Amino acid sequence: MVDTHCHLNIIIKKEPEVTLSVDCLAIIKNIIAEATQHAVTTIINVGTSIPESNNCLLIAKANKEVFASVGVHPTDVDNNYKKNMQILKEWTQKKHEHKIVAIGECGLDLFHKTTSISLQENAFKAQIELALMYALPLIIHSRNAADETLRVLEPYIKDGLKGVFHCFSYDTNFAKQAIEWGFMLGIGGTITYPKNTGVQNAVRDCSLDHILLETDSPFLPIQSMRGKPNHPMYIPKIAQAIADIKLLHVETVSKQTTQNAFNLFNLHTYNNAL
Repeated sequence: MVDTHCHLNIIIKKEPEVTLSVDCLAIIKNIIAEATQHAVTTIINVGTSIPESNNCLLIAKANKEVFASVGVHPTDVDNNYKKNMQILKEWTQKKHEHKIVAIGECGLDLFHKTTSISLQENAFKAQIELALMYALPLIIHSRNAADETLRVLEPYIKDGLKGVFHCFSYDTNFAKQAIEWGFMLGIGGTITYPKNTGVQNAVRDCSLDHILLETDSPFLPIQSMRGKPNHPMYIPKIAQAIADIKLLHVETVSKQTTQNAFNLFNLHTYNNAL
């Protein structure tokens, strides 16, 4: 199986925005080994800022099971975003060497009030254009910003933009629009939350062909683990939750979502992808 969205660098660090130490990289290897023991053989580690994206590159280089996504999260966007976009571009020009398989996470967040919507939109558009330039999928963060996110994305659909709505949190109608435009739904531990009926209904109503598994580790664990750090090894529990909702065998969910991930992120192009 594939964990299509986690933050290994954040799981083990006490200080944000600093380069990982050798000791931290060793701990990460243990987390990856635990995941492998639970049939999670491929992990996409997702950047949220320039320093954390750089850490994603370090982790991908050191671990054959891990691939990187580089980007700037909407709440991390600041007035230096143009300079940061240039750094992302320089990395992405060597995407195969760096094992970069996506741009993001990027998007719009109207829940947190830390960054202006205009600044978020500018950085989002810049990352969309970077994804298109280098034929990479987009990992989209959209929180309390359904209409605004679709408005930004719509002009780029004709250009063949693909990607995933990470931690999908909207309803069936939004899901169907996203799928019509060629996007996947990233489903994680929140699918197990009793009050999350909107997402549960969307998962039930949408084809498995458009669903990816993710943990968003160390955030958003499954219901039975709430209050504890999330880890990639819990991906099978998310697969089981989806299987229960869709009345499918968990093996069917595991196989199809793995194929979906390999197709979206072009993991077949890497000989060491498991």
